[in-house]
Amino acid sequence: MIEDGRNETPLERLDRNWTDLLQELRVLLVGVQLLTGFLLILPFQSTFTKVSTGYHVVYLLTVASCIISTALLQAPVSVHRALFRRHRRAQTVLIAHRLSIAGTFFLACAVTGVSYLVFAIVENTAAGIAAAAVAAALLATFWLIIPRALRRHEGDDD
Repeated sequence: MIEDGRNETPLERLDRNWTDLLQELRVLLVGVQLLTGFLLILPFQSTFTKVSTGYHVVYLLTVASCIISTALLQAPVSVHRALFRRHRRAQTVLIAHRLSIAGTFFLACAVTGVSYLVFAIVENTAAGIAAAAVAAALLATFWLIIPRALRRHEGDDD
């Protein structure tokens, strides 16, 4: 572990990790909730019935990804409530960390799906595929590749 100059106990570190994770989840949840809300109103638009069945399938998969992401990103709160005052902070932080990674993955799937739908419906299927590929590449780069490279370069730190 890299010495970070903090003079904290293991419990204080866990508390800091928990607080940091909650701040990150607050940012993610706003985005996933806005995206879910946007997607949920689409079927009630009169033009939605004119969209092909293939787009309906992509739409439903995208909505499912948003709902799964929402559930996973909100789950750490339930875990915290279930383990509250049971002196299991390490377990709470670990499971919340894993849930947030899974929730972020499904959010990336939803953003990619939305990119495809918007570009494919407004322009054509090729534009939708290109937009989805660019979105997936950007998300993979900024949410996975760069953070892992930084972690590898600087060492494994809490």
